[in-house]
Amino acid sequence: MKIEKKLIDPAQVRRQEELCLEAAALLRERTERPLALVDTYGCQQNEADSEKLRGFLAEMGCAFTEDEFAADIIVVNTCAVREHAEMRVLGNVGALNHTKKAKPSQIIALCGCMVQQPHMAQKVKASYPVVDLVFGPHELWRFPELLLRVLTGHKRVFATEQSDGVLAEGLPSVRDGKVKAWLSIMYGCNNFCSYCVVPYVRGRERSRRPEDVVREAEALVAAGYKDITLLGQNVNSYGKDLDCGVNFAQLIRRINDIPGDFLIRFMTSHPKDATEELFQTMAACEKCAHQLHLPVQAGNDRILKVMNRNYTAAQYLEKVALARRYMPDLVLTTDIIVGFPGETEEEFEDTIRLCEAVRYDAMFTFIYSKRVGTPAASMPDPYTRADKQRHFDRLTEVSNRISAEKHREYEGRTLRVLVDGETGRTPYNLSSRTNGGRLVHLQGEPALIGQFVRVKITGGNTWALYGEAL
Repeated sequence: MKIEKKLIDPAQVRRQEELCLEAAALLRERTERPLALVDTYGCQQNEADSEKLRGFLAEMGCAFTEDEFAADIIVVNTCAVREHAEMRVLGNVGALNHTKKAKPSQIIALCGCMVQQPHMAQKVKASYPVVDLVFGPHELWRFPELLLRVLTGHKRVFATEQSDGVLAEGLPSVRDGKVKAWLSIMYGCNNFCSYCVVPYVRGRERSRRPEDVVREAEALVAAGYKDITLLGQNVNSYGKDLDCGVNFAQLIRRINDIPGDFLIRFMTSHPKDATEELFQTMAACEKCAHQLHLPVQAGNDRILKVMNRNYTAAQYLEKVALARRYMPDLVLTTDIIVGFPGETEEEFEDTIRLCEAVRYDAMFTFIYSKRVGTPAASMPDPYTRADKQRHFDRLTEVSNRISAEKHREYEGRTLRVLVDGETGRTPYNLSSRTNGGRLVHLQGEPALIGQFVRVKITGGNTWALYGEAL
């Protein structure tokens, strides 16, 4: 399928903006200044999607609140990667019965990956009558149209049809903060890891045109953003569906050429597609952070094969060595799943050995969560939750020890950091990030937020560094 067939006609996007005005008029009949709340679960892509939801809501005349009892519209943007996230969403949505009882005109919308799953959409329809509107990721661009149907039809609206996905350019956005920005460069995934529901709910890989990405990056730099993270389920696959001759490494170079003082980060990279060209580009581009999130998921070859990851542990280690050859100061993080169906004690030990060999700066570890419709959900699994928890606790201890050891190596060094916010605590009242994304707490005036400063690292623990601004 060519990219032209996936693009939403700009006229249709403009029509959504017109519908925002119609929705605004109806909302003003209910209250002088409607208030909206957008509650986001899950990954950075969901955060980026929520910025577009807030953009539409702003065009409808809404101000924003964190008080669910004060909100006239509540939008819950959901995640489907793990069962725990779904249970949290359903529990919190159930609690909204109280807010809707206090304000019967309140509109509650549920969107995102969780409700793109047919069984979850049906569960919401049958068991959560408090929800007025349900739509999946592919329908986000039609949010004004769908909300207007709720406002005028006084009936529940469900829009969760299965789809390979679309691309819609020019959607409005209200971003969270003025220092860091998410920039989606592609959507969907073609990898079909056996444990993962993302390809089923996010659709096939769809890359945005490079000129659209660069134009948005230029606007972000002009607006003063200093830390721009390029987003995709597998950014290393960028451009393969475009036939335009621009791959991910070349896209980084184009963004790096934008004048200004800012950092380029990206996530997430699939190891099978991480190339030497990418590592060369990261090393050569002065604005590209030497930070790489490279999910390994497991350290045993049999488990990697049944996960459908398409690399071996040895091949993964070769990629790590190659990346570090180009960037000796590389900050490397990963995801690991513990307790994949059938994982034995010895296979888990292979994961421990790989982690000890790589020495990640941080690891994001999870106990396997069965996802309906994925191949792993039907695999035999003789091991108990207690077995998996024991392995998870062991891996966490290894991760925390290595992180603490690596953070101690920073002590006494002077680093350039970007001050990105306040901690709300004394004496280290400001938070900042190194080029490699390490969290640094320091003392200083709030006026430093949004600036690059030199910091001497004075200490650290497992989770953060501490420093003095010079």
